[in-house]
Amino acid sequence: MRIPPLTNSQVATLLSPYRLAPREVTRIHTHSGGNPALALALADASCPLPDRDGDSGRALPPTASRLVGEWLDEVPAQVRELLTLAALDDRPDLDLLDEVAGPAAEALLAQAEAAGLVDLGQPDRTVRFTASAIGAELAARQPDHARRLLHARLAEASRDSVRRDRHTVLAADAADPRSARRAARAAVRARQRGDHALAAELSLLAAQRTPHEDGDLLTQRALTAVRDAAHYGDLPRGRAAARLIVGHDTTPDQRVDALVALIDASGQHLHGADELFAAALHAAAGRRDLTAQILIRQSIWANVNEGDPQRACALAGRATDLAEAVGDTTTTAMALTMRARLQRVLGHPDTETTLSRALSLPRAASVPANSTPQHLAARHALFDDRPDEARTTLLPLLVEAERMGDAEATVDILRSLAEAELRAGRCARALDHAHRAQALTDGTALSPAPACYTSALVEGTAGRTDLALAHARRGVDASRQEDNRVFLSRNLFALGHLLLVTGRPKEALEALEEVRTLEGLQQVRDPSILRWHPELAETLIVLGHLDQARSLLDDTRRTATDLGRDAVLPALERTQALLDAARGNFGTAARRLNDAAGRLRHLPLERGRTLLALSHTERRGRRRASARTAARSATDLFTTHQAHPWAQTAIHTLGRLEDAPTDDDARPRLTSAEQRCAELAAAGASNRDIATTLTVSVKTVEATLTRVYRKLGLHSRFQLAHTVTPAHE
Repeated sequence: MRIPPLTNSQVATLLSPYRLAPREVTRIHTHSGGNPALALALADASCPLPDRDGDSGRALPPTASRLVGEWLDEVPAQVRELLTLAALDDRPDLDLLDEVAGPAAEALLAQAEAAGLVDLGQPDRTVRFTASAIGAELAARQPDHARRLLHARLAEASRDSVRRDRHTVLAADAADPRSARRAARAAVRARQRGDHALAAELSLLAAQRTPHEDGDLLTQRALTAVRDAAHYGDLPRGRAAARLIVGHDTTPDQRVDALVALIDASGQHLHGADELFAAALHAAAGRRDLTAQILIRQSIWANVNEGDPQRACALAGRATDLAEAVGDTTTTAMALTMRARLQRVLGHPDTETTLSRALSLPRAASVPANSTPQHLAARHALFDDRPDEARTTLLPLLVEAERMGDAEATVDILRSLAEAELRAGRCARALDHAHRAQALTDGTALSPAPACYTSALVEGTAGRTDLALAHARRGVDASRQEDNRVFLSRNLFALGHLLLVTGRPKEALEALEEVRTLEGLQQVRDPSILRWHPELAETLIVLGHLDQARSLLDDTRRTATDLGRDAVLPALERTQALLDAARGNFGTAARRLNDAAGRLRHLPLERGRTLLALSHTERRGRRRASARTAARSATDLFTTHQAHPWAQTAIHTLGRLEDAPTDDDARPRLTSAEQRCAELAAAGASNRDIATTLTVSVKTVEATLTRVYRKLGLHSRFQLAHTVTPAHE
């Protein structure tokens, strides 16, 4: 019986005792193909893994090599020889292997597939190893001269000119300068056609094979390799290229360029940050333009990893002053953009003035699209509930990022587009952008935390809540291990929201309270950036902590008003209405909700959520006709905009109302004991807790709740929490 491979999350669970970073877990999952024994062998090893299939520079750890060897021994030598050829190509396909091995290739590959070594069912006819460790092991078994002969065979058989050049380079003597020129030319063609993974490999080969005495050319090629690797998120190749520059006699500009590119490529995987920044500042040698570039990166690091936006803002300010002093408009625009980003976080009144200054400067083509003031302006439009304006700004930036092959910028802009489309109610488009961002993240060395946050938000609204919860939890784990304070808050917010709407308020409270703590530590004052405040207040109301909810709502409303963040107010009003209803003021609650719904006509999903809250409020106030009208409107909105989980909730709410008696006075009445039991259950108490509170047996509680559900036409505690007024603390 063939056991299916473990998923990435299952491998993460298997390897949890090793406390590995998420990117290492992902790499082990890819290398092992989900084989648990192989995953454990790779995790046990102290040496690093090969960077990709067929990495000729590094063998597998001994235990992993033995396991893969036993697997390969299940097939004949002819099959292993053909698989070795596949391992040495960066993207082997059936046509190439037919060309190199002749008519026997199909039968040999069928044996490999039967042994579970390859997957031949790819739509583009590529041959994929079920575990990339198989390809690494096959390549490492070949002595250097044998490997070069195999590359020569592949060069002769390849119909793709760029890949033919790759094999020709790898078949040549590493000391032959002609192979360096060929690799550099092939890298240009790979870059032009958007094959950035191949461009990164070829650029590094060109740099590595350039003679050391040709220092300027070596430095130029190494810088190109660093940038190609950074664009694709290929951190190991970026580091290898940077070492060529740092270890060579180069100018301060070149050394700083290399170190800055390496910092940019490292993202959340930047180890030894202090030493790397110190080396970069030393290389700048007092040059104000170069120092400003480094300070911008230090500002990003201080905000994301140290959780200190005040220090980050000060660093961005110093960078602005230095860049302006030497007339470097490109660096000035980047520094002003970073400063405006942090001022928004801190609630500084000069935020928009700073951003306007950045937008007024000339746009440099060398600046990544996600670091431009235009991208920040789109983010601010999102914060202020202007999703169509954000979308208009983001679409050209996406084209630019994809054309440049910048994986991190592409992911960031796709994420922003997904949030904009979701806010505007275009759920299908939001899902498409989120899926693309997640796929690109998982295919590179980028941190999974940002894409997981967006996937959790979008899936929870437009797809499946179980997948959304899995994304949020993965994002939380990744953020904790990478010490990314910003996206830890975001993923915890997504997790708390999802737990709340799926009827787990106690768990939601734990996640959202941690968000409140983190946002306080990070000095985030602007409530429009991450809107956890109404979610936490609603959770507190569901659990009966009414005074705490009121205090939070009052404080947030005061801050939003002081900062002019009117976009935050409708959601606060919706939650305030839930608080009013929890205190029995159903008329006041209904008026608030009607007013909030009227202010949310440009945000259909938020309007639908408000109408659904209105339906629950009107039902509790025994105005069933109004409740049905609100539920029907919410159902129409969610269905029209393809917000499937919300549509199912609204349909269920409407069904209960339409099945119920039309006379409001005919609503089944609960006895005082049933009412008290229902209130405690709605507040999240367990049956045992209820029994202790009421001094009855657990069986009595179960029987009482059964009668309550039957009388009210309910089926779960989630529905009960939206129907019965929780007990007050």
